[in-house]
Amino acid sequence: MLRSVLVLVAVCAVATVLGLIALWPSEEDLETAVSNADEMGLVTDRLSAVVTDVTDQRCSYSTPERPQLCRVISFELTEGPDEGDVLSLPEFNLLQDRVTDRVEVGDKIIVGYEDATDFYFYADRDRRVSLAWLGVLFAAIVVGFGRLRGLLALIAMASTLVVLIVFVGPSVLDGNDPVLVSVVAAAAIAFVSLYLTHGFTPTTTIALSGTLAALGLTFGLSWAMFEIARFTGLATEEALILPFLSENINVAGLLLGGAVIGALGALDDVTVTQVATVAEIRRRNPNLSSAELITSGIRIGREHIASTVNTLLLAYAGASMPLLLLFAVSDQSLVMIANSELIAVEIVRTLCGSIGLIAAVPVTTALAAAVLRPTEDESSLPEKRPPRPKAIIYPTNEEPSSPPHADEVPSPSPLERAPRWEDFAPDDT
Repeated sequence: MLRSVLVLVAVCAVATVLGLIALWPSEEDLETAVSNADEMGLVTDRLSAVVTDVTDQRCSYSTPERPQLCRVISFELTEGPDEGDVLSLPEFNLLQDRVTDRVEVGDKIIVGYEDATDFYFYADRDRRVSLAWLGVLFAAIVVGFGRLRGLLALIAMASTLVVLIVFVGPSVLDGNDPVLVSVVAAAAIAFVSLYLTHGFTPTTTIALSGTLAALGLTFGLSWAMFEIARFTGLATEEALILPFLSENINVAGLLLGGAVIGALGALDDVTVTQVATVAEIRRRNPNLSSAELITSGIRIGREHIASTVNTLLLAYAGASMPLLLLFAVSDQSLVMIANSELIAVEIVRTLCGSIGLIAAVPVTTALAAAVLRPTEDESSLPEKRPPRPKAIIYPTNEEPSSPPHADEVPSPSPLERAPRWEDFAPDDT
């Protein structure tokens, strides 16, 4: 059975590599998209600066009949050709603007610069240092707990970002089908992240095969529902801009591709956990049959799914809280809100992704049980149990003349002794 799984995974690996080669973006088309974005004013320089002065005063267009209060922010550039210069941003109307309410002298900000008009504007706060420290803290915790496995997980995360930024975005802008690009990218991410994090082992191969199978099911369901619902993909402002950047972008296909990639992370979690569960049960009791392994694995997986089924819904809803508030005051029925494309897309993503998660449990469990089934020699042996420690019996009315010999006192098993750090962060090196 393992040989069949290896052949299937090898075929998928070859198809993924061929897909990466065929869909790899060309620099020419990407430069055309960047040029179009530049003409639309979407490409501007971003420079760091420090606020030197904040002054609230009457707006330049204020009148005695309609007085207006504006805020003028002065800043010193800390990079760029005008580094060291002190400049001022256009005045902000305090009745209409809420972005700069908390800007104070000494704050680090990001300003945008348009070369064509020689114009500076406020872009955002400078959060790079705080984000860098958070990243260092995250990496330290992951490596401290997971050790080598944690370090490999960080490398796998970095490789995922490389695939998304270097391959997916430029390839779609190059005019390639976003659905095909997303499927190839998801497969590449699955191969790299699983094998890099968990090693080239049979259990990893089983988890990968289960992930690919569940991902295929998720893709099929999502594709069918996207066709039935006839999503246009133009329900957001960002999507409306994309056709102007590249005429060949299939915006509706981009939504479907995002659903495939979005479901991958949760699938990895489920499949790896199921394979590890079946392998541990098999190690603890080698005499269980494949049917018993499947029953035990699915029973545990059922609890996992019960706590994971809301994962995708909460992930999508958490990223759309302002939108949910707008719908709450729209005075529309729940059915009409769900019918809007912006919400319906998230519903389809959530439900199809959750179905894929549920299907991953029996598929991966069955594969793991088939590969990890007991051999004929092991199945014919009586069940192995750890020997019980011999009891030390003393006479009724006599005290022991001496304590029992150290060899007669069994050492505590890993299940009986107090937990140690090595039990939570095993050293796989």
